[in-house]
Amino acid sequence: MIEVVSVKEHPSYRGVYIVELEDGSVRLATRNLTPGRRVYGEYLFVYKNVEYREWNHIRSKLAAALYKGIKELAISEGCRVLYLGAGSGTTVSHVSDIIGPKGVVYAVEFAPRVMRELVTVVEYRRNVVPVLADARFPERYSYLVPQVDVLYADIAQPEQASIVNANARMFLRSGGALYLAIKARSIDVTKEPDEIYVREIKTLEAGNFEIVDVVHLDPYDKDHAMVYAIYK
Repeated sequence: MIEVVSVKEHPSYRGVYIVELEDGSVRLATRNLTPGRRVYGEYLFVYKNVEYREWNHIRSKLAAALYKGIKELAISEGCRVLYLGAGSGTTVSHVSDIIGPKGVVYAVEFAPRVMRELVTVVEYRRNVVPVLADARFPERYSYLVPQVDVLYADIAQPEQASIVNANARMFLRSGGALYLAIKARSIDVTKEPDEIYVREIKTLEAGNFEIVDVVHLDPYDKDHAMVYAIYK
């Protein structure tokens, strides 16, 4: 059992906590919406009768972006979030913690095997709606997803920004926020990552996004960048 010295809300990111441990180390965490339950083997910390889940920045690109000092975390209590590329639910679970019972995450995942893992994760998280679908065709799940406040995309597709634009036109409210994890090697292995980032950002701008911040996720995620933008 790791002894917790203190837990404080992060000065820049609401709903995210800084846990100071007895050994002098510091971890990011979210308040556990489902106390006693882990999602991916993360540490659970109890402080003043409240349970927090370690948010591992090696396992989550959004946590890595917070470690790298991205300008803002627009995901907050009560938000409606469309999450493209939900995977097995690692980051989805922390978004679920932050938005709380009054928010909703629409978690889109294409691979049936991975979706089965996601379903087991969200069984006890009533604010997550798993959607088995291909993010390239947002019209196919338009009957499930309403207008949202935040669009989060972590998809291994060559046309990542174009897919985001298509989903934004259908679901993201004006003034809503985007977080796009650009995977340079999934787009074109023959080009330098910075060249890919510039190209994808231009595509987002053409899709009516205003870029607020871009952070490189190295060394936590090699050849990845996180883009934070606002939909105009």
